[in-house]
Amino acid sequence: MRKLIFAVSVLALAGCSQAEEADTMEAEEEVAVAEEAGPTAADGMPSPGMYKVTDGEGVVYMEEVKADGTYVTTKDGELYQTGRWEQPSPDQYCSAVDEAYIDEDDDGTMKCNTEQIGEDGVWTSVNDKGETATVERVEG
Repeated sequence: MRKLIFAVSVLALAGCSQAEEADTMEAEEEVAVAEEAGPTAADGMPSPGMYKVTDGEGVVYMEEVKADGTYVTTKDGELYQTGRWEQPSPDQYCSAVDEAYIDEDDDGTMKCNTEQIGEDGVWTSVNDKGETATVERVEG
């Protein structure tokens, strides 16, 4: 009888150990998937993607935010500027224009915008000068 109880106990412990291992592996896989996805935009989705950005004067830009940390902005279908981006948190988007696009308004240093999303999926992005733009994720 003791042998039977011992055998059942060993099997029960082995089953618990395997279940704990499976739970641990699942949690590790979820973390790995989140890390692979990269930074998250204000809408909760991965930052890389295509965006329609409308500045305070109504000028519309299309911005492709790439997974490699670069972006390309077009205006009226023409290349407007390129640069680098970072998204330290969903409510903060930072970018720096490439050297070829530096002008009196931008010195090429990394600047961050504060972002907040509305219920309609459109968010506002406020730069360091207090200027506001609306941002919409679009299909690329």
